[in-house]
Amino acid sequence: MMQAGARWGRRLAAWGLAVALGLPGAAVAQWPSAQLPPPVPAQAPAPPEPVHVWNLPAPDKAPVLESGSVYFVGTATVILRYAGFTILTDPNFLHKGDHAHLGYGLKSPRLTDPAMKFEQLPPVDLVLLSHYHGDHFDQIVEEKLPRDTRIVTTDHAARQLRERGFTAVQALDTWQSVELRRGDARLRISAMPGRHGPTGARLALPDVMGSLLEFHDRAGRQLWRMYISGDTLAIDELREIPRRHPGIDLALLHLGGTRVFGVLVTMDAEQGVQALRMIDPATAIPIHYNDYAVFMSPLEDFRKAVRAAGLEQKVKYLSHGDTHEFRVPRQRLP
Repeated sequence: MMQAGARWGRRLAAWGLAVALGLPGAAVAQWPSAQLPPPVPAQAPAPPEPVHVWNLPAPDKAPVLESGSVYFVGTATVILRYAGFTILTDPNFLHKGDHAHLGYGLKSPRLTDPAMKFEQLPPVDLVLLSHYHGDHFDQIVEEKLPRDTRIVTTDHAARQLRERGFTAVQALDTWQSVELRRGDARLRISAMPGRHGPTGARLALPDVMGSLLEFHDRAGRQLWRMYISGDTLAIDELREIPRRHPGIDLALLHLGGTRVFGVLVTMDAEQGVQALRMIDPATAIPIHYNDYAVFMSPLEDFRKAVRAAGLEQKVKYLSHGDTHEFRVPRQRLP
C-alpha cells in the first residue's frame, strides 16, 4: 500500500510540473483517464438547526403514526393531518366570482368555489404560506384568521403579515427550518428553493418558497417526508432538494401555467413534468391548476405530458374536496 501511494504521489507531482511548464499533451499523457482515482461522492450538507421551535400542548392520546391524510380545498390550499399535527397551506377561501389581488393593482377572478368555507376549518397548528399573493392568502383569511396563528413563510410575506397584526409569524430563508413538537412527535418545516417567474420579472414578483415537511419521532427516526413546490418555475435549484433530502414520499406541485402580461410565473404542464423528474417523489399530486383566469395550462395538459413521459404510476389526481390518504411503511414506525 505504501509503495502504491508513493507511486501515485510521484505521478501527481510529475503531472503537476508538466502542466505548470505548459508541456504539450501533459494533462492527457501524464495522467490518463483510465488511471484516475475514483471521484469522491459529494456529501449533502447537514441540515442546520431550526431557527425556531414551537412546543405545542401534549396530545390527549397518542397520535396515529401509521397513516395520514391530505384534503384538497382548492387552489394551493390543503389540510394536512399526520402525527397529531394539522397544517393548513396557502389559505384561499374566496368564492367563484370574487377577485384575488395579485399586486400592482392586478386582480384575477376566481372561477371555482373552495371545497369548504373558512368557518368550517378544523383547529390548525400552523399555516404554511409560500408567498404573499391574494390567491394564497386572501382578504377573507386576512380578516378572519386569529392574529396569534403560527405562520411560516418568506421574509417578504412575514413583513406584510406583521403590518396587519399577525404576531406569530416566522420568516425562513432557503434551507432554514422551524420545528413543532407535540408529545413524542416532531415536525420540521424547511424552506426550499423557489422562483416565481423568470429572472427579469423578479423585481415585480414577491419572494416565494417551497417547503419540506419532515415528520420524526422523539428518537429522530424519520416517518414521512413531503415536499410542496410553492409557486415556482422548474428551476435548476430544485435538483438540490432530493440531494439534501432523498426519499421524498409525497410532492404537491403548484401548476396552472399562470401568465401575467404573457409571462409564465408558475409551472405549466411541461415544467410540471420536469419538476416531477427532478424531485422524484414516490407520489405527486398536482394542485393550483384551475381556479383563476390567469391559469393558462389546464390539468388535462399535465395528464397528457405525464402519460407521454411514462410517469403515470407516480401521479395521483384530486378534485376539490378529495382526500389523499397515505400509509407510512411499517419498517419506519417505532
